[in-house]
Amino acid sequence: MTPEITPSHRLRTVALTLVAATTMMLGTLPASAQQPEHQPSSASITPTADSSTAPQWNIDQLIPLTVSEAWRLSGKNEAKFFDIVQQEAAFAAEKRGLTLPDTAAAGKRAGEYIKREAKADHNQLLYSIVDRAVVHVGVSADATSASAATPAK
Repeated sequence: MTPEITPSHRLRTVALTLVAATTMMLGTLPASAQQPEHQPSSASITPTADSSTAPQWNIDQLIPLTVSEAWRLSGKNEAKFFDIVQQEAAFAAEKRGLTLPDTAAAGKRAGEYIKREAKADHNQLLYSIVDRAVVHVGVSADATSASAATPAK
């Protein structure tokens, strides 16, 4: 008997896969995208109560960030950048009433999409890319609950 996968575990797994592909993109940012051309974003990083190394951002701070600004906000740290993508993916899925499939294929598809789109234009909103990736791989929460309620044959 396998334990049931919780929606938060499913979201975390998909988000981890999304970020794995996204972080591969980070090394390909042009120098102009990696160096601040203007004042850094006013967004701040506040550690969580359980870990002084885990950054937490307010979603309102993350939504207006471009790919380049999010990379700078993360301190050019892949793990922190992943936290931004993960937080945006969770927000997008919730707002759209979608569940992210807990499969490697879905994560790979979304991650490749994010990587491709982010590389195409570092000045576009990161949230816009993440939201479109969530739409591509997400499934309706109604469809998810219906399939969970249907017994396997």
